[in-house]
Amino acid sequence: MAWQWFHRLGSPRWFYEKTSRWLPWIAALTATIWLISLVWGLGFAPADAKQGNSYRIIFIHMPAAVLALVGYYVMAVAGAVGLIWRMKLPFMVMKSAAPIGAGLTLLTLATGSLWGHPTWGTYWEWDARNIFMLVLLFLYLGIILLQSVYPVREGADKACAILALVGTINVPIIYKSVDWWYSLHQPATIKLTESSTIHPSMFYPLLLSILAYYCFYSLALILYTRAEIISREGRTQWVRALVATKHAPERTG
Repeated sequence: MAWQWFHRLGSPRWFYEKTSRWLPWIAALTATIWLISLVWGLGFAPADAKQGNSYRIIFIHMPAAVLALVGYYVMAVAGAVGLIWRMKLPFMVMKSAAPIGAGLTLLTLATGSLWGHPTWGTYWEWDARNIFMLVLLFLYLGIILLQSVYPVREGADKACAILALVGTINVPIIYKSVDWWYSLHQPATIKLTESSTIHPSMFYPLLLSILAYYCFYSLALILYTRAEIISREGRTQWVRALVATKHAPERTG
């Protein structure tokens, strides 16, 4: 039963039809949580004792960084599943995750730069975390470029999956970089094995912001994957029937 469900999950048609029902709920949840987290974090959380109000960019910067890293694993795992079980949908998910991850990584670098100037007196410093975060951006862009220039789609999928898997080593390096090398970045404030060092009045809206970004990532990934399904499966009967159904009122009118 579980194996049957697993293969059904790998069906582009099944995914497209199921997510049609999920999208309105995910969109509403994303908008609600994001609005609450931003109002709470930017409007009601107290100012930091040392950084003042400039720290508030953390409610945009840190969730973007978290999802940039998590999103890379999503992309790599999807590529691995496509390679091992030779399913079409995981490769579509892998390709769809790349531009989302690149955008989140770019947002992380941009907001980190804006945060760094009033905090450290510089927009950019070649410390370990900045360097490896930049490497992450190049990995995302490399997969996007490889998909666009490779002459055969199947070959592009396999090559991108291998690149994504090799690049996973960069993610734990980013996370541990502040512990392994001298860095302007402060150590992690949210820890899984120890007590967090951030005050609860800032911690809870930050957690809510991270949840909002998870919801946004899920929504964006579903939308990108659905578009990729239509692009790749355009010649199949079910996609032609779907397109015909959507345009039927226009023809009858």
